[in-house]
Amino acid sequence: MTELAGRCACGAVTYRMASPPMITHCCHCLDCQRQTGSAFVLNALIEADRVQVEGEVTVSRMPTDSGQPHDIIRCAQCGTALWSEYGAGPAVRFMRVGTLDDPTALPPDVHIYTRSKQPWVRLPEGAKVFAAYYSSAEVWPAESLARRKAVLG
Repeated sequence: MTELAGRCACGAVTYRMASPPMITHCCHCLDCQRQTGSAFVLNALIEADRVQVEGEVTVSRMPTDSGQPHDIIRCAQCGTALWSEYGAGPAVRFMRVGTLDDPTALPPDVHIYTRSKQPWVRLPEGAKVFAAYYSSAEVWPAESLARRKAVLG
């Protein structure tokens, strides 16, 4: 496995993931498009206690169409978004794959909220694609489901 380490743009914050994520999402929702200024975001879902972080971070509370909490954790110096925390709270981090030293290490396992995907984005043949969210029990590997249950109860 490639080492899963990353950093912010200025290098003041670095992190290491102690294991592969439970799953990697490519989210095409309008909130993610607006918040990243891009067509989608790649998030690797992992238990917070499996991520070692060095450096000072700040939290930005973002409004969402769903009304659910969404905190984006950023480098305190340059503002790079490093991970998000959603309704599950701080126990699970949605690490921004683009901040990895080798972002090719974590291609998306699923594409979600494709109902709002930009029409010029082409998804790979055979990709797992969902118009909105999906049933984790039907999509996640058994090991990932066990990890999620262990951290969320």
